[in-house]
Parts: sequence; structure tokens; C-alpha cells
Amino acid sequence: MFIESRDTANPVLLVVHGGPGCPDYMLTQKNPTGLEERFTVCWWEQRGAGMSYSPSIPPESMTVDQMVSDTIAVTNYLRGRFGQDKIYLLGHSWGTVIGMRTAQKAPELYRAYIAMSQISRQPESEKLAYGYMLKWYGEKGDGAMLRRLKAAPLGSKRYEGLRDEAMHRAGIGTMHNMKSIVDGIVLPELTCPQYSLAEKLAFLRGLAFSSASGLRKEEWAADLPREVPELKIPVYFFSGRYDYTVAYPLAKAYFEAIKAPVKGFYTFERSAHQPALRGAGKGEPDPRGGRAGRDE
Repeated sequence: MFIESRDTANPVLLVVHGGPGCPDYMLTQKNPTGLEERFTVCWWEQRGAGMSYSPSIPPESMTVDQMVSDTIAVTNYLRGRFGQDKIYLLGHSWGTVIGMRTAQKAPELYRAYIAMSQISRQPESEKLAYGYMLKWYGEKGDGAMLRRLKAAPLGSKRYEGLRDEAMHRAGIGTMHNMKSIVDGIVLPELTCPQYSLAEKLAFLRGLAFSSASGLRKEEWAADLPREVPELKIPVYFFSGRYDYTVAYPLAKAYFEAIKAPVKGFYTFERSAHQPALRGAGKGEPDPRGGRAGRDE
């Protein structure tokens, strides 16, 4: 894990990254979040991912239940280290599957659960994304990409190979202005000075290992509105208007349905899947509240 803070007396925030197997910390070097100004932020790299990757990890241990147990263990470590009874829990994308279930299982450990790009029903999200791209590329007059998408039906191997490229070119992938996975994710990881060469290689191996595990299947099988209809702690959803990696309309619908003592939904009008990153989209804060459109 990486821990960053201007003042370790500040509230602790545990970040549960997406993927599976794709830690977020390396992206914050080029696109800082500023979270360390208000929190003691723990960028934890999950079992089998990034610095936590090891070839000795049993593949059968790569389950959501185990990830929830790991999250609680890390939470208790942070509580003890910084002398705080409760901390904040932030899940991003795949990490929201873990985050929701952790907050449901052990609400007494957390001040609040923060969902960034909250998953609800991922197969339904993929259908919305596919429809969005067909319309977007049609309106742009990009016949070549439109033909490639139509020749790659949703759920096919061909579509899996095309998905990231098509999403990022349409501005609905990681960041609204990120057009390439290589430039936007791979190069920042390989050039991040906080990682050793061995850790950079572990990142790539961990991503492959996590992707080949059963986690993706569990992610797609999750029906979180049914499985987690209520939390006993405050809940805040942060979603980018252009996010179709985890479709914005479904995150909004889940928020409206979930029961919690306090809840808030914040739309980032010019962002996609990573609204917390500076540079995620162009524009000013939304005057209606929250930090919608944040890039400053």
C-alpha cells in the first residue's frame, strides 16, 4: 500500500481499486486527486494485484468473499495504526463490489461508504455501453468503427478485443479525454517513480492473474441492488456523466433505490469512469453542488 497525508490526524480513507487487478495509485501521479489534503489516504493494492501480486497466491483464494475479508483486515490495520475507531471506505468500479459488501458486513468500522462508478448489474451496463457506442460512432460518421462494432456482437471474443479501444475513443472509458489505454494507463504505470522495476512487472503480471481468476465472473454475476438494498451508514455516489464502463444511468438508479441513513449523489458532468482524477474532463465545478465536472 501507499499512504499519503498532509496530517495523519485527518480522517483515514481506504481506497479499494478497480480492475480486477488494476491499482489506481500510478494514475494519481499525472492526475493528482488532492485527497491527501483532507484525508490520510491508503492506496491499497489488493490480493493478486500490483505490489501484492505473488505467484504463490492460491488461485482459489481469488474470490469476492476473500476480498471482503482482506478489506476488513486492512481496515483494522489502519484503525490501529492511526488510532481511529472508524474510517472512510471508497470503492471504485470493481472495488465497489467489494466495498458495498464490506460496508454491509461490517458497518461499525466505517464513517461512510463512498462509491465511485458504482457497479449494479454489469451485463446490463454493457448493453447500454454498446448501444451508446453504436449511436455515437454513427453520429460522428465513423463508418469504419461502426462496422467493426457491428461485426463484434456484445459478449463475443471479438467484442472483448475491441471494447477498450472503442470506449476510449468515444470518451466513455477511464477518463473522458483519454483516448488510449497504452498512453493513459500502461505508460503511467511503467514510468511511475514510486514503483521499482520488479513492482512494475508485478503490476502487469497481477493484472493478467486477476483477469484470469474467477473475480470477473463474480463481478458480472453480481446483482447489487438485490444483494445490498440497504446500508446502515451514510452512502455517497460519485459518477461521471460519460461513464459507460459502469453505466451512469444504472449507478443513478441504484442510488435512488438503496436505503441509508444519509445519502448523496454527485454527478461529474465532464468526466467518465475516473471522476476523482484531475484532468479527467474539461470544465468548471458544477454550481448545482458537489464537484461535478472537476478537473481543476
